[in-house]
Amino acid sequence: MHLPPLKSVIAFEVVARHTNISKAAEELNLTPSAVSHQISNLEAFIGMKLFERTFRGVTLTPAGERYQQSLAGALALIANAAQSARGEDGIEILRVHSAPSFASLWLMPRLPHFMKTHPDIRLRLSASHMYTEFSHGDIDLDIRYGAVRWADLHVETIFTEEIMPVISPALSAELDLRGAQNLLQQNLIFSEVNLVQWPQWFAAHGLPVSPSQYGLSFDRAYMSIEAAVQGLGIALESNRLSEDFLKRGLLVPVFPDQSGIRVYAHHLVYPAAHAKRSKVGRFIAWIMDQAAGR
Repeated sequence: MHLPPLKSVIAFEVVARHTNISKAAEELNLTPSAVSHQISNLEAFIGMKLFERTFRGVTLTPAGERYQQSLAGALALIANAAQSARGEDGIEILRVHSAPSFASLWLMPRLPHFMKTHPDIRLRLSASHMYTEFSHGDIDLDIRYGAVRWADLHVETIFTEEIMPVISPALSAELDLRGAQNLLQQNLIFSEVNLVQWPQWFAAHGLPVSPSQYGLSFDRAYMSIEAAVQGLGIALESNRLSEDFLKRGLLVPVFPDQSGIRVYAHHLVYPAAHAKRSKVGRFIAWIMDQAAGR
């Protein structure tokens, strides 16, 4: 078996991902000239030009695109083989990526139960707003927030949630809010990532106007919820992500007699082939039971 130079293969993958040799050099802790040399070695081995230089960086040639697609699967196999070799006897490593607020507010409090009921699985949890690139081979399952638009992946919605105004009990007693109109004069907390925003909520309640500015704005739901707990304003948030705070009395619905806006926003996303992995199937069954309150 005549393998290409592995350092060059790694350099190719990083350059292709960044489409920029300087950024790739930073990630690889090499000089740009060293990265260029590795790419030249690979091109000489393959006998084809893999990149074209542009004024912004580099772009893949048709041959480079084909090589990148083929390489992704090979790198995934290598990563999985390494992970399997590192695992303890009888222990499976499950790698899950999640939207940050779902991970911290809903998933984390339930993980002790998962660890107790599945002692042979070691969970590796990471969180960010970026979607997982399954071709890299380092994630088994992604928990995504948003509207479903991943036709090439298997998607299971975890639960239905209601987006509704929530407030601290002390601030609620102080303001004595009677209807949606009253909220227009209050200090509203804006959550940048929510599928339902204040303008949609006001419109759904018969008010075509909404505030032009907000007292506080956050890019994480857990920060919006915490700000509401501290009495800094009224948050428009998921009843499922804030359920622990509602149960403990740290938050209350602003209008208990009004339902929120229903959305399907949290989803289990994975390649169909991953469903064959026992650890993935067991985690999915567990999280769906948790979502159903079983």
